[in-house]
Amino acid sequence: MITVQNVSLRYGKRVLFDEVNIKFVPGNCYGIIGANGAGKSTFLKILSGEIEAQTGVISMNPGERMTFLKQDQFEFDAYTAMDTVILGHERLYKIMKEREAIYEKEDFTDADGEKAADLEAEFADLNGWEAETEAAQLLSGLGIGEEVHGTLMGDLNTNIKVRILLAQALFGNPDVLLLDEPTNNLDVEMVLWLENFLADFKNTVIVVSHDRHFLDEVCTHIVDIDFSKVQMFSGNYSFWYESSQLAMKQRQDQNKKSDEKRKELEDFIRRFSANASKSKQATSRQKLLEKLTIDDIKPSSRKYPYIAFKSEREVGDQILTVDGLSKKTEDGVALFNNMSFSVNKGDKIAFVSRNTLAISSFFDILNGEQQADRGDFNWGVTITKSYFTKDPTSFFDVDLNLVDWLRQYSEEKDESFIRGFLGRMLFSGEESLKKAKVLSGGEKVRCMLSRTMLSGSNALIMDDPTNHLDLESITALNNGLIDFSGCLLFYSHDHQFVHTIANRIIEIGPKGILDKLMPYDDFLKDETVKAQRKALY
Repeated sequence: MITVQNVSLRYGKRVLFDEVNIKFVPGNCYGIIGANGAGKSTFLKILSGEIEAQTGVISMNPGERMTFLKQDQFEFDAYTAMDTVILGHERLYKIMKEREAIYEKEDFTDADGEKAADLEAEFADLNGWEAETEAAQLLSGLGIGEEVHGTLMGDLNTNIKVRILLAQALFGNPDVLLLDEPTNNLDVEMVLWLENFLADFKNTVIVVSHDRHFLDEVCTHIVDIDFSKVQMFSGNYSFWYESSQLAMKQRQDQNKKSDEKRKELEDFIRRFSANASKSKQATSRQKLLEKLTIDDIKPSSRKYPYIAFKSEREVGDQILTVDGLSKKTEDGVALFNNMSFSVNKGDKIAFVSRNTLAISSFFDILNGEQQADRGDFNWGVTITKSYFTKDPTSFFDVDLNLVDWLRQYSEEKDESFIRGFLGRMLFSGEESLKKAKVLSGGEKVRCMLSRTMLSGSNALIMDDPTNHLDLESITALNNGLIDFSGCLLFYSHDHQFVHTIANRIIEIGPKGILDKLMPYDDFLKDETVKAQRKALY
């Protein structure tokens, strides 16, 4: 258990946290949410002791151990993968090394024997004999084979290092587990493995994530950081979002009687509680929801951007034909081979791959920014396309404020129109005069989405558009693309985003493609499809 009492933190005039009081208890998983810059990662660092709050106390029960998923990929470069995982339990690792050093001594003394006996007893108490087995199982679960276990971290690529650091945080059954964006750089199978691991975890989990599906699968509570306050709510992210939206709608509805509103909220809680029984956190979450009172349901003050894509022209019968496209890297590694398919009216196609470079290269080829090694493609004559690239940095290397930056892409040049458009994307007042060069990652994405909306295109190519966005912007974009009437080709690492938008999935592998007209969850679960997917690699 971890208790937060009267914690405050400010940077200059900006108050990040003000008199926060909250308690995290075993058996629950808490999802920390908040707008970009609200202080989610900072809050985890305060809990871990990495950052010291100006007032207040963080306390744990005596003898309890906390682990924290670290984002520093270079801290353990001098250690092997196996040692890095076991370092998640620092005391156990220290005992292991002390034991090894004593037993390697040539002049072994009686004092050494007594010291070794003490170490052996503590080693056994800490389950040391199972340490390497547990570490190997964690690494294996995260897709890291035995051939890597003895390799130095400094010799491994980023994707593998991130998974090893996740295994380090999970190692040794910590009493409190802090996870900051744990699904980053994990493929869908690894995320599922982590969801299952956390579902069986008996202690306290506190997690920051922009992955709504992950938060829905693992969380029993949502902790909302908003305007320097921290509030806890029972249920997963979807329950928090839908209940807060319903409470906001009711607040705005002046005509509805209070008893009607109460019944509406009670019915909502009852329906959601029944649906929650299908999830992995079923029992504990359902019990929590059943105990909720109407006063526990509160509207959120969170702001959502307005995102809507309107096509100036309806697509014709001929949209896109891809015929025998192949592409290799400069090193001769195949990205995709003999790719052929046609896009039909109403298609919203999600592209997936173990190697996302294959998807980005394919999208670049469709947009004329790369050349295929072989093959051809043809867009229909009615198609006007817009490409949302994964790395939009080059678009912002200009000395323009946001009004002038967006004006470049708008037929309507009037400043009030441009400012109004930026306002809907949460750039209001002085923010609309910020220089394009100084924007954050999330702000750049919102600007690129504005550019895409102004294009009026009927075919959108979008390469990981949810990257850098907060949950509110992801939700708004998700809804905007569901409503989009044109053709969509896209990649996203966000599970819920893909499942709720795509009606067709194409997986790209070096040996071919797999093209299925089905929802994403069915694509992942179908046993026949699983076998076909393996054949692509």
